[in-house]
Amino acid sequence: MRKFVAAAAAFLALTGMQAPAKKAEAPLSLWRLDCGTFVIKDFNAFFSDTMAYKSGPKEITDSCYLIRSGDRYLLWDTGIPAALAGGSTDAGFAKMSLGKTIVQQLGEIGVKPEQIEMVGISHWHFDHVAQAQHFPNAKLLIGKGDAEALRATPAPDADSVKALAHWLTGTGKMETVAADHDVFGDGRVMMLKTPGHTAGHNALLVRLASGPVLLTGDLYHFTEQVSHKGMPAWNHDRADTLASMDRFDKLAKNIGAKVIIQHEPSDIAKLPAFPKAAR
Repeated sequence: MRKFVAAAAAFLALTGMQAPAKKAEAPLSLWRLDCGTFVIKDFNAFFSDTMAYKSGPKEITDSCYLIRSGDRYLLWDTGIPAALAGGSTDAGFAKMSLGKTIVQQLGEIGVKPEQIEMVGISHWHFDHVAQAQHFPNAKLLIGKGDAEALRATPAPDADSVKALAHWLTGTGKMETVAADHDVFGDGRVMMLKTPGHTAGHNALLVRLASGPVLLTGDLYHFTEQVSHKGMPAWNHDRADTLASMDRFDKLAKNIGAKVIIQHEPSDIAKLPAFPKAAR
């Protein structure tokens, strides 16, 4: 019964059937942050388990997002390591580079690290968690399956465990998310359970006044993937990925959402250029 009530509440928040709380009137803003650039050395081999693409290098981006509800802040994904700022490194499968850290970019809009109330991650992969440690006062929101994976022995990635150690094994506040999650409690910012890329993967719905925005996490990596539903061979579960894609696509169509693929360079222009925000 408790599970049914929780699921029903999440559904009502997602569909907007719940009467909005008074705090839902707080202004809602969304910034796109630059969290790195990758040049994938063999795009076909890395991203397709059906060899769907042309072999050779291709550049993708790494995007993070800041969401403000009134005076409350959620940071969605945290990119590659801050130590790379102003430089680059060869990670084997790709060359990675970073212009500015998240903290530096937040400083440009007058936001201090201690003002970040929550850090939500779409999934545990290192290019989405590496700068989380610079926000130790924030509560970490992470998919339950991902938290379990990182706490397993052996862990799937030592660097990701290190980046999130403050929450996984330390004193940081952490909430494991097992279903759709209403971030601010007013139905306007929802973590959406979309497993497959990892066991606890989540997308994010942001209901701006100008219209809803859906952030993919790594459910999709680039535009071509949407039409043919291809995926990397290293996804956690192929069937779960396809089911999550189906749900995501139908939701986007039904609510008329603007879809932002977080690794797709051409999608950067769908949101205002930093330091401007979408509202």
